[in-house]
Parts: sequence; structure tokens; C-alpha cells
Amino acid sequence: MTTAAALPPGLADLVDEFEGVSTKDRLQLLLELSQELPGLPGHLVGHRDSMEQVHECQTPLFLAVEVADDDRVQLYFDAPPEAPTTRGFASILRTGLHDEPVQTVLDVPDDFYVRLGLAEAVSPLRLRGMAAMLARIKRNVREQAR
Repeated sequence: MTTAAALPPGLADLVDEFEGVSTKDRLQLLLELSQELPGLPGHLVGHRDSMEQVHECQTPLFLAVEVADDDRVQLYFDAPPEAPTTRGFASILRTGLHDEPVQTVLDVPDDFYVRLGLAEAVSPLRLRGMAAMLARIKRNVREQAR
């Protein structure tokens, strides 16, 4: 199991928030986070072909990972409004990992999402989608940080 110390501050705060509420409220929190997912920056609007689709997600989710010159990770997600669970997962990752240093992102435990306590609220297939998002982010970061 992951420890909060192994997580960047934004992600640790979200994990703490999820751990502090009931299962029913966790789903509500996830839905609220789905509404906070920022839109794409101008250079990605209308350019899904330059983004990577995460096929493990039940609904179409596209992501773009950019490593800036200062080795900070920039994350962008595109998911339809009618996919609140997927958007919520994307929002968690964006809130917790966007603008973090490369090594911090790579050090996030692959199973950190277990601590969110959503296994009782969403299907295992949806949780695999979140794991796939994190795996793609890490792979892209490794490739770009060389």
C-alpha cells in the first residue's frame, strides 16, 4: 500500500480527502472533480491526433504529456462531459501531477489509486482505466526526459 509521503502534495491532499469521507461521498467527490478538469490549451484543441488515446478507459480519453525545459510535467486530458468517472480520474491525475518534477511523477506508486477507496463505488474496469492513465503518463515522461 502506498504512503502519503510517497505522493506529491496535491495528490496526497486528494488521497486524504477521499480517505476522510464515506464511500457514497467518494463517488460524489469524484463527480465534483470531473467538473474541474480544465479544457485543453490552444495548441491541442482540435488535435486529438497529437494526443494518445487510453484504450483501457471505457469512454474515449485522450492525454498529452509534455516535459517542459525545467523538467516539470505538463498534463492535458480530453474526455467527453458525459463520462464523469473518466473525467474525475483525469482530474485527480492532473491536480496531483501537473507541473510536478519528472522524478516526482515517476516515483508515484502505480497503485496509489487504491487509497482513494473507490473500489466499492466504481467497477474494477474503471479502476484499470485509471491505472492505465498513470502508466501512460509515466511512460511518456520517461521517453521525454531522456
